[in-house]
Amino acid sequence: MNFKLTNRALLVIAGLMILSSCASTTPTCSSPQTKNLSAAIDNVEASLMEGCQAHFDRYYDDLLSIAEGDPKPENKREFSEFLVWSSDQGLLSTRQAQEYYNRYFNVKFMSLKSDYNNCSHTCPNKQKVLFDMERELSDKERGLLKVSLDNDGYYRADQLFQEVELVLEATCTACAASR
Repeated sequence: MNFKLTNRALLVIAGLMILSSCASTTPTCSSPQTKNLSAAIDNVEASLMEGCQAHFDRYYDDLLSIAEGDPKPENKREFSEFLVWSSDQGLLSTRQAQEYYNRYFNVKFMSLKSDYNNCSHTCPNKQKVLFDMERELSDKERGLLKVSLDNDGYYRADQLFQEVELVLEATCTACAASR
């Protein structure tokens, strides 16, 4: 009689261990395997909801790569909706979502947004500011040209970069002369 109770207890313990191992399975957080952007976004959203939030940047890059395989203007809207969803789910703040979108799909430069005085802040860091803007221009090339076929938008961003570079040079020269 004692032997049956022990077997029963062992079966219950084994069953509980099996159930607990199923409940604690970690998500795979794998990249989307489809070349369809909408389906890939659905896949990424499901992965993010299953605990893969730490992989957001990689997923975003994966989605950009998938969109590059089928570039079209509607891709901007797909990314915008994905970023709004990410913000609504609490994965990104509203500001972070806007920065992701603007970095790739808007002509304005996120790396230049500064409330600081140019003479005291921007000029001493001019090379870093220009380097950051150059990297962002590369991201805009990817988003505007390669993902959404927005040639005009990319060339406006490129023109803005060149104008900022020129104005920044003149401003820093004037700042140095006034000291």
